[in-house]
Amino acid sequence: MLALAYSAGELGRLTRVSLLLTVPIAVSVVLVNALTHAGTTVLFVIGPFDVTLEGVDFAAQIVVRLFAISASIGLFILTTDPRAFVFDLERRGVPPRVAFVAVATIDAIPTLVERAAVIGESQRARGLDSEGNVRARLRGVMPLIGPVILTSLTDVEERSLALETRAFSRPGRRHLLWAMPDTTWERGVRWLLLASLVGLIIVRVAGMV
Repeated sequence: MLALAYSAGELGRLTRVSLLLTVPIAVSVVLVNALTHAGTTVLFVIGPFDVTLEGVDFAAQIVVRLFAISASIGLFILTTDPRAFVFDLERRGVPPRVAFVAVATIDAIPTLVERAAVIGESQRARGLDSEGNVRARLRGVMPLIGPVILTSLTDVEERSLALETRAFSRPGRRHLLWAMPDTTWERGVRWLLLASLVGLIIVRVAGMV
């Protein structure tokens, strides 16, 4: 994932986003597994808990997997144009509603982050102290939650009305005027990835790994 992000010029952004998504879960994973996972090699003792090498190794594996999952999702979001994605889904026969849900999911996080930044600047302009120590930052989060949720709901309603005025729910197949370029090597890579996935599933189910 990091090599692909470097080739796409998104390594810095992807690393920051992946760490932000992974660290909150990783902290609890490390604490639970390092303190409760059974093992024979005790590294040190914290009260009634024995921190074992096996527990630390198991926690590290989970953290790496979480980072890989967040990196793959983040790289897809950072390098995929939502408009091109929804058009290509419809071209391949996916129902428009399913395509809209998919593109709305991709576009949700960047939109929420941007909206929260705008609302935060507006709140600070009105005198809200949301910078400084941790307590001030936590206190500044609460006034953001309500406006962000309300504006998100309003945005969903406006988008739904705009889609209905464009005959979004009409029956029948759509005639798209634009098709996403699809080269031979891209199709080959997709088939190779699919074959690799099937092979890994077979190997895993057979118990060879």
